Amino acid sequence: SDLLDLMDLREAAGVIVADYSAGMTKKVALACALVHAPRLLVLDEPFESVDPVSAANIEDVLRSYTATGGTVIVSSHSMDLVQRMCDHVAVIAAGRVLAAGTVDEVRGEQSLQDRFVALVGGRHTSEGPAWLRQS
Repeated sequence: SDLLDLMDLREAAGVIVADYSAGMTKKVALACALVHAPRLLVLDEPFESVDPVSAANIEDVLRSYTATGGTVIVSSHSMDLVQRMCDHVAVIAAGRVLAAGTVDEVRGEQSLQDRFVALVGGRHTSEGPAWLRQS
């Protein structure tokens, strides 16, 4: 019952999950992960497809969870989210850890986004195709 309220799912409690939006499904999955009060949560893109209000509520739930001794491991491509929410980070590419430590240690003087791109590589420095430019 608490999780239905925390995830703003009370009104949809009787609806078949298959009929939920992607964001609602994400919230149900998180509620299922929390229902047994585990010591460790492993979450893959927990804010993907979630509206901003629900994202703020989920962030509050996760902060409360970690403040009381829980641990959350988040896999995400959103470096802004990682930089804002995490205290430790590992940049992993092709199964190899390229950097690990506190967010400040890993990013150094750069944003975490820029540091990630520098470590992983693959950035195209061209201006894009000529046909895409607007004159």
